[in-house]
Amino acid sequence: MNPHQQFCPNIDCPARGQIGKGNIGIHSQKKKRFVCRVCQRTFTTSKATLFYRLHKDPQVVLLVLALLVYGCPVQGIVRAMQIDERTVRKWWQRAGQQCEKLHGHLVGNSQFDLQQVQADEIKVKTQRGWLWMALAVMVPTRLWLGGAVSPHRDQDLARCLADQVRRTALCRPLLLAVDGWWAYLGAFRRAFRSPLPLPPGAGRRPSFFSWPEVAIVQVIKRHTEDVWEIERRVVQGCVPKIEALLTSSQGGGMINTAYIERLNATFRQRLDSLTRRTRTLARMPETLTAGMWVLGCVYNFCDFHLSLRVKLWVGKRGYRWVQRTPALASGLTDHRWTLAEIMSFKVPLPHWKPDLKRGRPNKELRILMDRWCL
Repeated sequence: MNPHQQFCPNIDCPARGQIGKGNIGIHSQKKKRFVCRVCQRTFTTSKATLFYRLHKDPQVVLLVLALLVYGCPVQGIVRAMQIDERTVRKWWQRAGQQCEKLHGHLVGNSQFDLQQVQADEIKVKTQRGWLWMALAVMVPTRLWLGGAVSPHRDQDLARCLADQVRRTALCRPLLLAVDGWWAYLGAFRRAFRSPLPLPPGAGRRPSFFSWPEVAIVQVIKRHTEDVWEIERRVVQGCVPKIEALLTSSQGGGMINTAYIERLNATFRQRLDSLTRRTRTLARMPETLTAGMWVLGCVYNFCDFHLSLRVKLWVGKRGYRWVQRTPALASGLTDHRWTLAEIMSFKVPLPHWKPDLKRGRPNKELRILMDRWCL
């Protein structure tokens, strides 16, 4: 038990979410509890993780989640491990919430030189109709940037995905490759623009300017008389800039959406409800959304990608291949994560900000502000 690696999870504590400040001590070694010396609240080591207040052995929970991530149907797990189906689905949804927070903290709060992003959607058959799952991938590092689930293939779905891509993008030359769906064009154009600064006291809305180095291309597929016709269309940007981005991000070639199609195939292979002509249909959108976040985090942090391996020269003996995950290639981490690390990762709380009222703060509040406000 290392108190220097813990933070206070109390939302009302001025020291919440801060690590290494000396405010965390050991309350009980036997019960694995810590104490915050600022708010005097105690908490267990599993607080803010998937395993908090779970009565099952964590190894059993991780085994069930690993089986679900790699395509095992829920009924097979229920029959083999004698666990209630409602319990399995509850663990799955809690794992989805944990992975969504982890993805937002590590990927959503980071910014990359994306170079090329490809986006596409998957049509999912459920017991009550259809759902749409939109996904986006960063081509150079194969990093999954985010996704959204919606019962309708409309502009809101495209905007939700475009906003997630925009949060991770630096203002650098960028190529956006999509299919023929019209909603992507307006969503990405709306996302990749910035407001112009206004003088103080201006009583009007700011004007927006589009990022000048963003290019948008479409790959439109048509099926006529047993023949596939592919049209590659440049919607925004000049051809020399697009060719330079293709060379830097994928080593050359032509305009394509092959990388997002491979990611779609991975999702279809791993999640049993996405398999074509499957009998294990999705029942609730919440279960499908949880599966998207869990599989996305496992794909980013746990799975080696063959195309990301690099040569490590070892002198006269030649070289050996060093395997990398998308998170390793993107610089988000320095090692390959395990499923236990993902589910036990604690996302820090936002730092405390005092609710300042009119007048000067009192002495106690000023002391707290000087110590805990960054």
